[in-house]
Amino acid sequence: MNLSRTLKFAIITVAGILLHSCAQIENAVVEKVMSVAADDQIMLVRKEPESFGFTRLTSQSRIYPDLGTFVSKRGLPDFLAEANNRNQQYFILYYLKNRQAFACRTRLASSRAIEFSGPYPITEKEFLLLDGFRRDPSRVPTTL
Repeated sequence: MNLSRTLKFAIITVAGILLHSCAQIENAVVEKVMSVAADDQIMLVRKEPESFGFTRLTSQSRIYPDLGTFVSKRGLPDFLAEANNRNQQYFILYYLKNRQAFACRTRLASSRAIEFSGPYPITEKEFLLLDGFRRDPSRVPTTL
């Protein structure tokens, strides 16, 4: 009887370990897919209904705490642009109400610290394009 309990416990333990490992792999795969989808994109950031840009900003804020701190102080941007080059991440946060944008980049390839610059004025063309997309997300904007 004890052998049966021990065997059941071992099977349950191994199954738990495998499920936990699969969840970690799944999270890594989802993060990689999101990263590829977000690269060189301008994304609408909207909490309700939740947009891909909001999901991405939330995810990146966990990776880069300085980004999360910046957004908690300034509020949610209307748009997030993301790119990477030579293992450095670059973000642009667009705030349409103030017609301002802030640029951010990781300091070093392996660093979680971010450098911020700005605010920069949003041009009239940028504003009209982004505001039009914000009002009607079904209309895909052309490049800025």
